[in-house]
Amino acid sequence: MNAVTSPIVFNRKELDSSLLFKLYTHLLRPRMIEEKMLKLLRQGKVSKWFSGIGQEAISVGATMAMERDEYILPMHRNLGVFTSRQVPLERLFCQFQGKLKGFTKGRDRSFHFGTNQYNIVGMISHLGPQLAIADGIALGHLLNKSNKITLVFTGEGGTSEGDFHEALNVAAVWNLPVIFIIENNGYGLSTPVSEQYKCAQLADRGLGYGMQAKTIDGNNVLEVYETIQWAKNTIKEKPQPILIEAMTFRMRGHEEASGTKYVPKDLMDYWAERDPLKLYEQFLLDEGILSEAEIEKSHQQITREIITALEIANNEPDVEASEAEEKDLYKSYAQNIVAPTTTNHKKNIRFIDAISDGLKTAMQQHDKLIIMGQDVAEYGGVFKITDGFVNEFGKARVRNTPLCESAILGTALGLSINGYKSVVEMQFSDFVTCGFNQIVNNLAKVHYRWGQHADVVVRMPTGGGVAAGPFHSQSTEAWFFNVPGLKIVYPATPEDAKGLLLAAVEDPNPVMYFEHKALYRSINADVPTQYYNTEIGKARLAKQGSEVSIITYGMGVYWALYVLDKNPDIEADVIDLRTLLPLDKESIYNSVKKTGKAIVLHEASLTGGIGAEVAALIAQTCFEYLDAPVIRSAALDTPIPFAPNLENHFLPQVRFEQQLLDLVAY
Repeated sequence: MNAVTSPIVFNRKELDSSLLFKLYTHLLRPRMIEEKMLKLLRQGKVSKWFSGIGQEAISVGATMAMERDEYILPMHRNLGVFTSRQVPLERLFCQFQGKLKGFTKGRDRSFHFGTNQYNIVGMISHLGPQLAIADGIALGHLLNKSNKITLVFTGEGGTSEGDFHEALNVAAVWNLPVIFIIENNGYGLSTPVSEQYKCAQLADRGLGYGMQAKTIDGNNVLEVYETIQWAKNTIKEKPQPILIEAMTFRMRGHEEASGTKYVPKDLMDYWAERDPLKLYEQFLLDEGILSEAEIEKSHQQITREIITALEIANNEPDVEASEAEEKDLYKSYAQNIVAPTTTNHKKNIRFIDAISDGLKTAMQQHDKLIIMGQDVAEYGGVFKITDGFVNEFGKARVRNTPLCESAILGTALGLSINGYKSVVEMQFSDFVTCGFNQIVNNLAKVHYRWGQHADVVVRMPTGGGVAAGPFHSQSTEAWFFNVPGLKIVYPATPEDAKGLLLAAVEDPNPVMYFEHKALYRSINADVPTQYYNTEIGKARLAKQGSEVSIITYGMGVYWALYVLDKNPDIEADVIDLRTLLPLDKESIYNSVKKTGKAIVLHEASLTGGIGAEVAALIAQTCFEYLDAPVIRSAALDTPIPFAPNLENHFLPQVRFEQQLLDLVAY
């Protein structure tokens, strides 16, 4: 075969011979590693493998065109990204084998990891979320004027995900310096492209987002390299996102167990003739840049690299469970508690004003804190909490977003990777469902998986009592209570609203900050005007008594105090949890051991609520101190209704009074 008859036409243009040769060795290395991995898979020495054989030119060409300190976000079939970035092979092999020296310490597999040392952020199994993370990294570059560019991969199947649309739309609206590469390799698991999208080419979608887009031959490493170079030059002249569709083919199964029997033989033969490594190798031979001796030498050298690295990985002991499993859940952080003092000047303000004041104080203290959400800029948010913030902090830091909860939460993680903090406002906590995956699978797990913290606060206007119906009144905190890696705070007082918000922003871990809408303008209190914070993980004793312990949070604190005012003979501890994760178990146990009776009150529905866990902990730890069963008081197990009479019946306030009286009389 020669350059004239090759199915791929290589045009070296101004590229020098040393770069052309380097591209060859970088193509060869992942191919040889994959061939070895397939053998190890058959021997049972690796558990699973997603082959990128035949697609190497995209990973290698794109990575070689990027600067070393520019982030790349790859997927399953992008081994060439890691090898071109010279990630040590022994660490990659430890990762594949689940060893401690792998990037996830055995906690995740294949390329489900990131490494800031090599400026790579890997995928999770959900195919779309990394696109928005790239947006966040790129936003950080835009804000700090670093003139750096971010590159992120997706497959043609992933373009059907809502995350694809959201991420591209945000990148276009904000003019983010990010390159989106679609590796169009013909199939999802077994679904052909004819059943995945209707447009002629996926690059055609770029027009709809208002961005430049190109379709290229993904098997031509020179075309990939030069296209990425063009995209980078274009972006550096004027920040903007660019969409590139790289046409290629998946020559093996989705993963090896899947096989390729569903692929027509003539299609496999067609693409086998377009092998990116063999054709490029022949091109270099024809150009006199490569010799048969150099080919042999390269094979021998890479073989030695693989053997040496595998020997190191194989000799590593299997990972053992330890205390690090729980310790690594959060980024290590010791809160510097600054309590209000008696000399602090105080001002009587509403709950909502305390949140606003806390947020403004945080913005003044942290110049790399970004606020994002729908209508949070000039409009000030639907509850006016950020009213006037644009005038003080500017639109770069107070950012209106499209209606795209998933993309903005992913962007927040990307900002954290790039050294920023962010507060994301859910307009109503109900709408967090649209971004659920980013919270529970990215924000919550990222530090446990590969040591990257998520410096993100998600503000959650929540709760009923305002006749707003099933989609603006839900109590959603229990959805996140079962997700390790998150922290959950839920203030009940104006003082805690400010103090906990400041603490949440300072904490480098993801914090869900719940704020009850019905408290916004219904309560007020004296709040210090100076800086202070509230300890995360520490409950507050709102009222002290000896007969019964009422464990609650949020609006439940006021329901409890109201009922106790009506029944002054009842001596009760009222424990305002304030933090739901981590839970202040010690305060709960100390109170119950003193009173011998406990009732857990919350606004969320009864079944599966946080009260169930608290009740179980009390029963398990304080059983010998109990003089009565632990009672749970909560909302009905129905959606929250709109009509006030129905809503009042749904909420537990009236039932709670009778339950408390029965418990005291038990």
